[in-house]
Amino acid sequence: LSNVGPLGLSNKRSQFAECFCSVLVTQKTPSKSVCKMASLTRKIISTALAGKVSAPYSQAIVADRTVYVSGCLGMDKDTLKLVPGGIVPETSQALKNLRTILEAADSGIDKVVKVTVFLGDIDDMPKFNEEYKKVFTHDFPARSCFAVANLPLKARVEIEAVALTGDVKTIST
Repeated sequence: LSNVGPLGLSNKRSQFAECFCSVLVTQKTPSKSVCKMASLTRKIISTALAGKVSAPYSQAIVADRTVYVSGCLGMDKDTLKLVPGGIVPETSQALKNLRTILEAADSGIDKVVKVTVFLGDIDDMPKFNEEYKKVFTHDFPARSCFAVANLPLKARVEIEAVALTGDVKTIST
């Protein structure tokens, strides 16, 4: 038996390369096999139902089956101003905007895997959590929360999320 595998590498390296190339597109030429990266999809998500974006960013990006949602404020989609009343209505509206963007990306609240929260005042955390638990009711996503000095439009809260698309099976341990 030869110590050289099908890609012209030693058997150990060949096994690694074959495993690695199993996630790649393999093209055969008359003299050798060549691995090429499979094409990836990047989809820009924009929905007026969550308010018009006036700054240079996308509301969300879908990269293959992962949705990356930009920070959502408690902004009214029609007035493009923060909803009045403080942390509770801002949180509620920010979560509505998040849900709307996720739905535009063929995802949903139940497919969120990571949330990042920015609060203008860390003392708002208990009120924020009460609104948050109305939307994320079980199988909570991973979450980080930071108190920050300033948010756009002098908002009290901004919420980013990472979610999945397609069929998602949740396993709790």
